[in-house]
Amino acid sequence: MKEIKNNLFPIFNDILQREDKEILLQQNAKVIWMTGLSGSGKTTIAKGVERYLYSKGILNQLLDGDNIRVGISNNLTFSPDDRTENIRRISEVSKLFMNCGVVTLNCFVSPTIKIRNIAKKIIGAENFIEIYINASVATCEGRDVKGLYQKARKGEITDFTGISAPFEAPENPEIEINTSKLSIDESVQKVLNYILPIIKNK
Repeated sequence: MKEIKNNLFPIFNDILQREDKEILLQQNAKVIWMTGLSGSGKTTIAKGVERYLYSKGILNQLLDGDNIRVGISNNLTFSPDDRTENIRRISEVSKLFMNCGVVTLNCFVSPTIKIRNIAKKIIGAENFIEIYINASVATCEGRDVKGLYQKARKGEITDFTGISAPFEAPENPEIEINTSKLSIDESVQKVLNYILPIIKNK
């Protein structure tokens, strides 16, 4: 293999920045952090947002318990300490995506203000869009598609948010969506109305 002469590739001497990748993708990378109880509709809404952004050529990545807990956090429990570590890992991964110019959609219970502030500090407040997916315990328990609330009521799951562990609602989220009142389509549209002017590179 012939040696590559540096003067042929002067760009190799410069480190590509997030801004360079955003220009390439023609979008502004942000982390959309959806918080709320299990069953509130976070992932369902995010999937709708994901699909719409894709249709408009906006590169994005959805992160939730299904793809995090089976991979980078498969050694963690749901204890307070492990929940904090889980959010730390998620935040660092989100930051990597963001620095590649990718819009990241995060769907995590992240039950306390403290734990969400950890995420915001790692990601950067200017890049962190907090969305509160609000639904009562009764509403979420009525859906309970995975049977988690039923198991929590029987004591088969400990430290389950909303039953045996507290949930602290965001104090000042960018937007709040009450899925007890809004349909999935209405909820998706509300998220898009807020984020599109921010992430679309004009």
